[in-house]
Amino acid sequence: MSVGLLLITHNHIGTELLTTATRMIGTCPLAATAMVVSESDDLDRLRAQAQQYTEALDQGAGVLVLTDLFGSTPSNIAVGLYNNPRVQVLSGVNLPMLVRILNYHELSLTELAEKALSGGRDGLFVCSDNTPH
Repeated sequence: MSVGLLLITHNHIGTELLTTATRMIGTCPLAATAMVVSESDDLDRLRAQAQQYTEALDQGAGVLVLTDLFGSTPSNIAVGLYNNPRVQVLSGVNLPMLVRILNYHELSLTELAEKALSGGRDGLFVCSDNTPH
């Protein structure tokens, strides 16, 4: 039993990130899907869709929900799922976060959320002449 993964992002950002991370790792070892949000979508329909995805992805270990920009529509939809104790929501999704999630998929929901956050933070660099190659 592993944690499910739901990405809720503007347009196809989540789809592309998930596809890229899966190709890098060679597999997607957990149940995962990306939900596309565009400005023309009906908000009530999106909330219902997010709830359906969450229920489908939860195989007993909970669901990690990643969104792109805190305070945006995708983030607000994700926060609406947070009343479920088996859902953890993180904002600011990036490729290093996803790679960590796929590599450490066997962790618990709380541990996986922490691992994702560390991947996001540790994946940020200022490139300069002193940056190792």
